[in-house]
Amino acid sequence: MQTFTEKALNIIKQIPAGKIMTYGQVAAIAGSPRAARQVTRILHSMSDKHNLPWHRIVNKQGQIALNDEEGRFSQRKLLQKEGVEVDSNDQVDLVRFRFDPLEKTVNEI
Repeated sequence: MQTFTEKALNIIKQIPAGKIMTYGQVAAIAGSPRAARQVTRILHSMSDKHNLPWHRIVNKQGQIALNDEEGRFSQRKLLQKEGVEVDSNDQVDLVRFRFDPLEKTVNEI
């Protein structure tokens, strides 16, 4: 049986370029809907070690949630490089860019 951390890591690794997920979305799919802050800790402590696409995670409003200016700038640029539109308030359109690993694609049906 996988731990929450292992599940969260696997979910984050699945996010394709040009898509985003929220901290809470990752937590819920990993089996603990109230563990959004744990997802933050996982990204902070394990992104480099596991080569995670950390920049594809935003808060529940679709905003970049990093506090430091350099981190926000880096995340914005990485997302834009992948085709994700980020507005002047560091906000992403969740309807348009959200990835749902639970949705079946046409090829899987």
